[in-house]
Amino acid sequence: MSNAFALAIGVGTKNSNGDWLEVYYQQPLLNPASELVEAAKSALGYEGGNAALTVDGGELNAFADAIEAAAPQQAALARACTESQKPVVVTVLESDEQSSSTPEVYLKLHLLSHRLVKPHGLNLAGIFGLLPNVAWTNKGAIDLAELPQAQLEARLNGELLSVNSVDKFPRMTDYVVPAGVRIAHTARVRLGAYIGEGTTIMHEGFVNFNAGTMGVSMVEGRISAGVVVGDGSDLGGGCSTMGTLSGGGNIIISVGEKCLLGANAGIGIPLGDRCTVEAGLYVTAGTKIQVLDDQKNVVETVKGRDLAGKSDLLFRRDSITGAVQCVTNKSAIQLNEELHANN
Repeated sequence: MSNAFALAIGVGTKNSNGDWLEVYYQQPLLNPASELVEAAKSALGYEGGNAALTVDGGELNAFADAIEAAAPQQAALARACTESQKPVVVTVLESDEQSSSTPEVYLKLHLLSHRLVKPHGLNLAGIFGLLPNVAWTNKGAIDLAELPQAQLEARLNGELLSVNSVDKFPRMTDYVVPAGVRIAHTARVRLGAYIGEGTTIMHEGFVNFNAGTMGVSMVEGRISAGVVVGDGSDLGGGCSTMGTLSGGGNIIISVGEKCLLGANAGIGIPLGDRCTVEAGLYVTAGTKIQVLDDQKNVVETVKGRDLAGKSDLLFRRDSITGAVQCVTNKSAIQLNEELHANN
């Protein structure tokens, strides 16, 4: 029997040249049953590897018949798609390799937003070249070259074609709304975001693809691409996390559990658990930081990167001298020993 990494039935949009603009997968599967892969071979002509198979109603019915016993929900979805007025695709990923088509990229973004895979759990290399820049409208995705004609046709019909955004990524909630979340401004969460149950994203909060929250969080700031926020951590209004794309760096920025980034604060280093960055302070890898002991005496001056990933830290700025300081609920002497233990 054949195994696969992922499989999904999708309904999408193509431009007038037959190029895919986007794909909606209602029920993406991670590690699907081998019966589904075998059915894709017998009913759809799947020949192995990673493939996006454009299918018609007859092929979908044959696929549904073949998987009825093993996957009744997928069979029902396949039959429902036989009535689609839009192109239907069955995408099979035999392995998590670099994507080679737009439907493959969209399946991976769905796997993230459906919480089937956590951020950094997928090979997303090269996706920007496979995601077309699209006009996202109240009537769906429209190729930018075809937008003026679509706008004219709408006006001639007494309608308004509203362009909500022009981007490579659509808003997540047009494809999936994860259980147990609140999102005040849906345009600020991209497809491919991982939003943990219990998370509230306020109007100015933003979550990029391959990033998100692992549990209960209040997000009023920016979660950039690749940034993961631990359970119980809050991001204050206007705060920022430096993404892995910023400056071409490859350091993964993360926020541990039960942390707080104050309003307009920011980080360019990963934080451990139970850390606080005071309002208005941006800590980067090169920031010079005074480490204080429990008597508030300066023990040592280090760079931000030396404190990366360490827990129980309070980052603040001395309001008189302007120096950036770090206070820990462990003694600074113990912290100092930890720093030099890695030299």
